[in-house]
Amino acid sequence: MAIRAVDVFCGSKNGANPVFEAHTRALGALLAQNNISIIYGGGNKGLMAAVANAALDEGGKVVGIIPKILSAWEHQHNGLTELHIVENMHARKGMLYEKCDAAIILPGGYGTLDEVFEILTWNQLRIHNKKIFFLNSEGFYDHLLAHIKKMFEEGFLYTDPFQTLTILTHPDELLEYL
Repeated sequence: MAIRAVDVFCGSKNGANPVFEAHTRALGALLAQNNISIIYGGGNKGLMAAVANAALDEGGKVVGIIPKILSAWEHQHNGLTELHIVENMHARKGMLYEKCDAAIILPGGYGTLDEVFEILTWNQLRIHNKKIFFLNSEGFYDHLLAHIKKMFEEGFLYTDPFQTLTILTHPDELLEYL
């Protein structure tokens, strides 16, 4: 299946390491240059803004989905191709997953992890079978990935998660999967 739209899960802050923002911008540009739409949380702060603006600067399509309660907190991005304001986080995540062909996880906080674990759970339960990529910039997700491996080794997961997870260290590595 060709990838036409990718969910990008990332922080509404930039994080402490400048590589996070640099990789995020590179990813946004790369997706736009390859005619792949970005579906994301609709914010205009942090890495969320970086990926959206980099794609828009390259003429890409960017769809934001933001709950009413976060439209002020994450400063909804009003320059997107499409912006959907939904009732709550559950509606946001449902719409994100419905619109994408794959997901890529960038550095982020609790909200990013919430989205990550829901899409991983849905994969395991076969609610969908979307490809999931981690952009493990500067080893940001090393500990989490080690824990996921441990959960599998200890018999808590039904399938090997690394059959659907692909770990990238640089945005350009995504090209071989597109």
